[in-house]
Amino acid sequence: MRGRVLIVAGSDSGGGAGIQADIKTVTALGGYAATAVTALTAQNTRGVLGIMRVEPGFVRRQIDAVLDDIGADCVKTGMLVDAGIIGAVADSLAHSAVPLVVDPVMLATSGAALLDPAAVEMLKSRLIARATVLTPNLPEAEALLGSRIADGAAMDEAAAALLKLGAKIVVLKGGHLPGKIVRDVIVGDGETYSLEGERIATRHTHGTGCTLASAIATGLAQGMAPRRAIERAHAFVREAIRTAPGYGEGHGPLNHGHTVRGAP
Repeated sequence: MRGRVLIVAGSDSGGGAGIQADIKTVTALGGYAATAVTALTAQNTRGVLGIMRVEPGFVRRQIDAVLDDIGADCVKTGMLVDAGIIGAVADSLAHSAVPLVVDPVMLATSGAALLDPAAVEMLKSRLIARATVLTPNLPEAEALLGSRIADGAAMDEAAAALLKLGAKIVVLKGGHLPGKIVRDVIVGDGETYSLEGERIATRHTHGTGCTLASAIATGLAQGMAPRRAIERAHAFVREAIRTAPGYGEGHGPLNHGHTVRGAP
């Protein structure tokens, strides 16, 4: 077990996304996962039925407790709910040099709102501006930039614009665009490149964003160069989608355990 990842995110009772997906991903890639829970959700593959926010002061208490004892080699943020929690997270990390992966979670796969729209500017100024890696999907990128991303050319322009928000590297995920090939655009750290793969025909894609960001964070925590961490994470997510167990009637979970050998 190598690489300590502190995950700051919400809990998914269905186990497909959020803290549960994050812990599975970090563990499956050989890292150690610690957590600070920002919200409890009642959800399944059909949608989010309810959200209970954790008080910002207690979110900070969780983060500080982990950092003061266990420590972290990378921090990954997911669902942050509102400006109060974003501020608490930013304050806790204000004097930390640990790499930060920001997954700007705004909407669930089902369409439920997971971030107060009024908190977007604070997310940009307090966390994205100091992020090592930013991992938005297209709807999240549109919300951050205030403009539509309609095609591949617009994706390239959007990735460059997102980099100007301050993150060292942007991984812009293209799964929401139509087509047989899914293309992610990566900019920063002195290079621009794409990762592509044939679209896997499935409805079992719940938690892909959480999983990708946590996989990247694990790689960084383990000392990988950013490009290697991103490439391994991309491959991990694709295989997790391809081998998804098919649970639930809606957007089902991935197979986070595909790296585990010897299990029944």
